[in-house]
Amino acid sequence: VQADGTDGNCVTFVLHDEDHTLGNSLRYMVMKNPDVEFCGYCITHPSESKINFRIQTRGSLPAIESFRKGLNDLMGVCQHVLNTFEVRLFLKSFSISW
Repeated sequence: VQADGTDGNCVTFVLHDEDHTLGNSLRYMVMKNPDVEFCGYCITHPSESKINFRIQTRGSLPAIESFRKGLNDLMGVCQHVLNTFEVRLFLKSFSISW
């Protein structure tokens, strides 16, 4: 949903089947972008698993690009955590068997 009178720098994304786990971590990643002026989310109702995720940029970057970059950055962080965990788990199991 794009705000009236804007050129794509203020958009609300509706994310279905999500909760605070994605909302808060994605908000953090998006706000690391210096071109983002505002980023926030709300859960419409406790019985609904839906997030309204709003991004407003300073105008030099469309909100959709900030959203995409935030998702990619978050996936990168998650992949790093998973890789680190798997390596540590492998090293621990390898050292125990000796």
